[in-house]
Amino acid sequence: MNLHSDNGQLRVIIDVSYESKEDFLNFIENEQCQYIDSLGVEGLLKFEWYVDVDSNSATLVEEFKDVASFGELASKAVGSPVNLKFREITNIDNMTILGEVTDQIKENLAPMGPKIKSYKAGLN
Repeated sequence: MNLHSDNGQLRVIIDVSYESKEDFLNFIENEQCQYIDSLGVEGLLKFEWYVDVDSNSATLVEEFKDVASFGELASKAVGSPVNLKFREITNIDNMTILGEVTDQIKENLAPMGPKIKSYKAGLN
């Protein structure tokens, strides 16, 4: 195990709220996850939803091998019908990116107001 070593991985955490529990759960289980998998982004390590049905809120955790993998997924998914539907049925309450990103990615994501935090220390 390495101490204080940035391995280049990137994590994206997106908190959302939604109106209809049934529509949201159906969408993530039967449309979005299959679509993301079909994109074939090798550097996508995790794409996981955590849902609180009592408060109609959820958190998506994405983990990428590196910033290039994140950029590849974003370029394939942004503007797709599945992504547009996601934006229609949810409110993005918070977006946090953990790791180094390019200026281009920062510019592309600026309308979503992400919080970007760089790696400083830890065990990996």
